[in-house]
Amino acid sequence: MTLERQSVPFLDVEATPLTVSQLTAVLNKFVAEGGTRFVVGHNLHSVTLLHSEPAFRSFYANADVVLIDGAPVLWLWAKTGEEDDGRAPVMDYRLGSTDWIPALGNIQGLERIAVIGAGSVANAGAVAKLQQIVPGARVDGMPGEGWNSDVEETAVEWLSRLRPQLVLLGLGMPLQEQVLSRRLAALPPAVYCTVGGAIEQIAGVQKLAPRWIGRLGLEWAWRLMLHPQRVAYRVFGEPWVLLGLLLRRRLPVLRRQA
Repeated sequence: MTLERQSVPFLDVEATPLTVSQLTAVLNKFVAEGGTRFVVGHNLHSVTLLHSEPAFRSFYANADVVLIDGAPVLWLWAKTGEEDDGRAPVMDYRLGSTDWIPALGNIQGLERIAVIGAGSVANAGAVAKLQQIVPGARVDGMPGEGWNSDVEETAVEWLSRLRPQLVLLGLGMPLQEQVLSRRLAALPPAVYCTVGGAIEQIAGVQKLAPRWIGRLGLEWAWRLMLHPQRVAYRVFGEPWVLLGLLLRRRLPVLRRQA
């Protein structure tokens, strides 16, 4: 299938909206081809970083797949399509990592998976869960707590020895994207997927919101309730920062049009 970027109005970003089955087909193709690929996701946090950090924007511009992981981004993108344009239901295109990771067992020839990130307990739990999801694959894990330059160097060497086909990198945003950007030349060929906090969620260490809450676009409220100190700024503060960044980008255009 053709991976065409589609514009998300107002946010001034592009994405490659896919359903779980469509992403599975893409990953099948990537694994069969070998080579290095990047799969990332867009929510309001990533959009804010994209407009405030040039290196982050460059990384996303060169990513192979930019999923939609965030209700506001999804709703704005949905405004670009007609009801009869052949799309699946809109919410089917909202793919957080925990939506598509359970489908990895459908990828043909997936035999080696690496999981980097979270604490040792969560990492081990995610490795065990992935071994159930993809029973024919070897799954290795490396915790990401205390990440620094030495740990990063060790991780690159570890990956070079393992030569995985698929890497789930969950160091939080933007650290995980920064690591991939600066280590690109040293990383072995693989499909690298940035998964944020999904390692803890897959392991069961962090409780997932009920799916009906996610489909209503209210997962932010669930996370705010469970982790108020971690999530409060993203919910109440970051949207205003993003609005300011977007207005700053639009003002010169508006002045030229006036």
